[in-house]
Formats: sequence, structure tokens, C-alpha cells
Amino acid sequence: MNNNLTQRLRSCTTLPTLPAIALKIIDLANDPDADINKACQYIALDPALTAKILKTANSPIYKSRRTATNVRQAVSILGTHAVTVIALSFSLTNSLIKQSGQYHAAFDNNNFWRRSITTALASRALGIKAGLVTLDDLFLAGLLQDIGILAFGAMMPEEYNEVFSSTINHDELLQMERETFEVGHDELGHALLKKWHLPDYIAMACLTSHNQPPPKEIGPSIPACVAVSRHVADYFIDPGDAKKIAVATEAAKNWLNLDNIALMDVIDNMATELVMVEELFEITIHQPEEIAGIMAEARELLAIQNLSKVRELEEKSQHDGLTGARNRGYFDEALQREFYLSSQHSLPLTIAMIDLDHFKKINDTYGHIAGDALLIATVRTILNQIRQDDTLCRYGGEEFALILPGTTLSAARKLLARLKDSIAAISHQLEDGRIVKVTASIGVAANMDGNANFECPADLIKASDSALYAAKHAGRNQIIEWNNSLPTFN
Repeated sequence: MNNNLTQRLRSCTTLPTLPAIALKIIDLANDPDADINKACQYIALDPALTAKILKTANSPIYKSRRTATNVRQAVSILGTHAVTVIALSFSLTNSLIKQSGQYHAAFDNNNFWRRSITTALASRALGIKAGLVTLDDLFLAGLLQDIGILAFGAMMPEEYNEVFSSTINHDELLQMERETFEVGHDELGHALLKKWHLPDYIAMACLTSHNQPPPKEIGPSIPACVAVSRHVADYFIDPGDAKKIAVATEAAKNWLNLDNIALMDVIDNMATELVMVEELFEITIHQPEEIAGIMAEARELLAIQNLSKVRELEEKSQHDGLTGARNRGYFDEALQREFYLSSQHSLPLTIAMIDLDHFKKINDTYGHIAGDALLIATVRTILNQIRQDDTLCRYGGEEFALILPGTTLSAARKLLARLKDSIAAISHQLEDGRIVKVTASIGVAANMDGNANFECPADLIKASDSALYAAKHAGRNQIIEWNNSLPTFN
């Protein structure tokens, strides 16, 4: 962080001040040897905090079979560390909500804390799904990850108002902060939490959760859960937005390797614990009657997203990776389907096998990069001239198959002649200035066209292959139509 802002942070008198009880609890949180007696002593100093700790210990969130009637029993149920972190969450939030006020005109205190508490809830739910045990640490880290926004508002209300009011989401806000102040609220928040002596792992989560995803081999962690939580919170606060749920699922995949089904479990968990968290923090995030609708919308959006991904994978699996033409597997299925329609309804079906002439020699002479460029250019040339219902497939190597449904041989002649000439016009310039060109031989056969009626798709392919073989032996760079006088090869 730049020195100017560091100095302003140190000398700022308008930053929220922490109450004495919060300072004592922070000391406990930083003490690995903190004992139960100190925890009980500090918490008991604040009756409201004591009541919240007891309510938390007895809540369904912790699923304890025992009932806590005093702080010591609550500590016994939750553990010293958990109670310390929970108490810190309540103490800091209560103090900061009261002091936040109107730092600048665009700032909405209630919305800020609604989102912060929702982020904390999401962070904890993600930790549960990811199998982490530091759930209360996750809640606190999620709660404070955007505390830098409050720091900006306190330090420079007028300057920050202009930036804050001109952005529509947190990522855009972070980018604008960095461009304007050379620091984002992630770095400023980290500095503020360090100034308050919050545990290092909480301060670091504030900083690292706003960065790009770490390598997946790092595995689930507090920063990873906190990073995903802000996107989940964005959707949970303002549900129904397909873009927000898409961002959340992408983040869950990148940071925690969680799929859509796992993310739905996270949102389910948030909905289950929402009422309890709202009561503990005395804030309303959603009305009870809204929750069912939120869950239904989330399921629908995630289902649509799953379907889109399945279709995307299907599309990828059906295309040749180099040229973008359909692949051999798709050709086999498409020809089977079109041949059945042709035979059942007496509709013409034409198949053209297109083979690039002397292609091995091109690869051997000019290299595979030049060869690949010609393959790609050939596919683009053909796709630009065929109908949407026609199908171009890479049959293998430099050979392509073109399926023309509802097309007779006579109707296909002009198209194929144009394609042959267009392929011959393709040229690829090498780095040394040399030009590489290619031609194509084409074999054609049709089903249900005059007397040409084939028994099965394989026979139609054999016929077009025979015509292609004839075109090659006739001198290449020409089109031959199958007829009964041509030999058929197995």
C-alpha cells in the first residue's frame, strides 16, 4: 500500500473505534494459550454479548445435545477458540454498525452490513461443503473482507463518494479504487485489520480473497471460501440474476472445485441458517416468505446452467478441434439419420467426399503449420457456401464429407463446382513469402435420386468413395459422380 494512504490510515480520527471488550477479545484471539476463564471473564463484561453467545451455543447451527445456561457452558460446548471468534464477530459488528453512519452520500449502511453478514454466512456454508473445520473463522473472515470500504469512506468521504457512486458491483469498485487511489479496499481493509491487531489469517483473507484464484492443488482454505462467498452473497442478496449465479458457479469451480449441485447445497445451508443469523445480528436480509422463491430460482438457474454446460460439452465433442468442422462421430450419426429420412420419405440425399490433393507432400515440403492453415481455410471456405441444413465433417486427415439433405445430384453440381474452384483459390503465405496452394478431388453419390437407391448408409459412402477414387485417378482437381460402371471398394 502506498505511503500516503498508510499515513492517512494511521492518523485518521474518523475511523470507527473498537470498544474495550472487542480489544480484549482480539487479544484472546491472538493468544494461542488463551484459557476458558479469560474468555468467560471478558464475555461476561457485556450482557448483550453474553446473551448472543448463549443463543449461538443453543442454536441448531451447532447441533449440541446440551443446553448452555451460562458463558462457561457455552465455551464448553463451542470451545474457547470458537467462542472467541464468535464473540469478536458480534462485538465488532455491533460497534461498527453503530459507528458507520453516513461516511459519504452514496453509502448505504444497512445494505453494506446485509451484504457483509450474507457473505459471512456464505463463507461458513462453503467451508462446510469444502470439509473445513474452521467454520467460525470463515464467518469472521467473510464478515470483514470488505471492511476497507468503511475505511475509505471514513478517510476521504468526498473523494471516495465519486468513485463509489460511479460503480455497480464490487469488482468494478475494486478496479476503480486501484485506478484512482492506487489501492483497493482489499489492501486498505488488510491494513485496517492489522492496525486493529486482528489475527493474521483474518487480515490476509481480506487481502487474498480479492485476487485471482490460486492453483487448485492448494485445496480448500479460508481465503478460497471467502473469495467465493462474495459472489454467492451477491446472488443471495439480489436473486434471480442469471449473470450473478454464473459468476458464483465459476468462482466455486475455480477456487474450491465445487460444481453446481454442491453450490446448491451451499445456498440451501444459507437459507437454513439465515433466520438464526438475522436474529443474532439483529438485521433483516430477506423476509421469510421470500426464501422459498429464492431457492426455487436458484435451482432453476443452476439447472439451466447445467443444461447449457452439457450442450456446450456436446458441441465440443461433436467438432474437430483443429478446423471446427463436425467430426467423424457426428458424421456417422447424421448420415444414419438423414439416410433413414431419405429412404422412408423418398427424399434425395447427396453425399460428397472431398479430398485435398497431394496433401502429404504439402506437409512434408512446407510443414504441418502450413498444412493446418490450409485445412482450416478449406473448412471456412466450404462453410461459407453451404446451407444451414448441410453438414460438413472432417472424415479423416485431409478428407472431408459433405451431407446435402434434400439435394439431387443435378442440384449439387453447381455448389460442388463452386466449392472446387474456391478451394483452388485458397493460398497460404509462408514467412519467407512463398505461397502454398491446394486443390481438391470430389466424389459424389446420391440416394433416392432417379434409379440410385442404396440399401444402407455404408453403401452410399462406398459409392461416393468410389467416385472420389475415380476423380483422383482421372487427374485430381475434379468432380466425379458415382454411377454403376464405377467399381465399389470395400
